[in-house]
Amino acid sequence: MSATLSPARARRGRRLGSWLRGTAITVVTLVFFLPVVWMFAAAFKTNVQVTDPSVGLWFTPTLDNFRAVVEAGQIVRSMGNSLLVGVVSTVLSAVIAVPAAWAVGRFSMHRTGSVILVARIVPAISLLVPWYYLFARMGLVGSYTVLVLSHMFVSVPLIMWIMISFFAGLPVELEEAARTDGLSAFGAFWRISLPLAAPGTATASLLAFVFSWNNFMFALVFSDDRTQTVPVTLFNFISYASTDWGGLMAAAALITVPVVLAALLGQKYLVAGLTSGASKG
Repeated sequence: MSATLSPARARRGRRLGSWLRGTAITVVTLVFFLPVVWMFAAAFKTNVQVTDPSVGLWFTPTLDNFRAVVEAGQIVRSMGNSLLVGVVSTVLSAVIAVPAAWAVGRFSMHRTGSVILVARIVPAISLLVPWYYLFARMGLVGSYTVLVLSHMFVSVPLIMWIMISFFAGLPVELEEAARTDGLSAFGAFWRISLPLAAPGTATASLLAFVFSWNNFMFALVFSDDRTQTVPVTLFNFISYASTDWGGLMAAAALITVPVVLAALLGQKYLVAGLTSGASKG
């Protein structure tokens, strides 16, 4: 009798487990996406409607907030600044960090890996005062250069820490065979290891770009009106007396779109990189 019921119980257990997983995924998705839905909905509301709890998702949308934000010009210029700083800092960080990660992962430089970990956990805010003093003495405060350099301080260790596990997980026999065929160590890295680690490189670079795009603290301290990035521009919608909620939500919606598009376009590499890193690390 028990042998007959075991398969039925197993099926009920699997159905229950599947239902619980589906419920948990739904709850987590709602928790994360409800604020995003509210933000996009508020972008099409007036300030009165945004602050009125009785106005939910059923209202007459307006484009006045987007029109006012775009006509002001600051959000468009700051998005260009964020794109410039993000792309340049990410590319330079990848150029430095990826070969360094290969060297650490391939030659088991454990002490160097520990130093990278320390650089990852040091609060960047603790360095703002000496940085500001140093860059002010060099006349770089308010320039794109100081923003790129400050973002690279976080992006280089981030990319290295992600990429070390990828290179450590690649078969060393492939590089040994390439060196037997006459390639140098760097040639084996360039021709063999780097193409195999493309998903990890894309993942690390995308995460570094998202950090740069969203960074507020460095831009607030080191930028000026000419080099201001999008997080600082959003902060300008908040004043002591009042907050332009409609303009703030419209600007937030505009600056969210590029990051979402980048994630969607790089979804294949992002998923492959995260799963590969998880299995190899």
